[in-house]
Amino acid sequence: MKKLLFLVVAALVVLAACSGGKEKVTVGVASNDTKAWEKVKELAKDKDIDLEIKQFSDYNVPNKALSDGDIDMNAFQHFAFLNEYKKSHKNAKISAASTTVLAPLGIYSDKIKDIKNVKNGAKVIVPNDVSNQARSLKLLEAAGLIKLDKGFGLTGSIKDIKDNPKHLKIKAVDAQQTARALSDVDLSVINNGVASKAGLDPKKDPLFQEKTSSKAVEPYINVIAINDKDKDNKTYKEIIKLYHSKEAQKALKEDTKDGEKSVDLSQQEIKEIEQRLAK
Repeated sequence: MKKLLFLVVAALVVLAACSGGKEKVTVGVASNDTKAWEKVKELAKDKDIDLEIKQFSDYNVPNKALSDGDIDMNAFQHFAFLNEYKKSHKNAKISAASTTVLAPLGIYSDKIKDIKNVKNGAKVIVPNDVSNQARSLKLLEAAGLIKLDKGFGLTGSIKDIKDNPKHLKIKAVDAQQTARALSDVDLSVINNGVASKAGLDPKKDPLFQEKTSSKAVEPYINVIAINDKDKDNKTYKEIIKLYHSKEAQKALKEDTKDGEKSVDLSQQEIKEIEQRLAK
């Protein structure tokens, strides 16, 4: 019995030595600012935090992983996406703990050089998730290609197009496919991070892009989400602080080719946006 107890204690000592006493935290990402998070991971070591970065290729997975406790925080979505997720998953108790970037949505093409030269019957693809589909259609409207119903909101879809003078053939596909299928269509509305991962320059390549100075883009500011029960977790707050450090922001700027606008809203501002969207 004494020998068994000795072996157990010895094993615990070895494990403690291997971990170096660091607290392990896992963040789920599916965006383009991976290098920023790698810098955060590097900086976190000095704070005795072992940060693991878990990559997701499907936007539908990171929030479930967070709710299920498979990860501790995620950074891949904007306010509108999170709001829609919470509406369709009533048991999900997750919220925005901080903001990260505003990644402008863009209209791309391999075949057209000017948005004014879009031909009749052109094939167009947009992301199929609820919030980004509505956002994409608003961008097509802003570009003068379609007109939407007067009451079109954050959850509008293709069926809410009021006028389509060029008879565009608009199809909603998985967000990751919007870049992969670019050569097969005339126009593709692509999320900033997806575009960058596909080798596109989100600052120079779009034929038309969202205006980041507009109040209307507030719902599309990206966030760091955590479970509500962890809102006072000091370690998570430290990680968020490191994300907004000069070192991490420099890495972000280089990684995204300066195609994203860094955003650091106060807790009050975050709360106000969440409350407006929840109505």
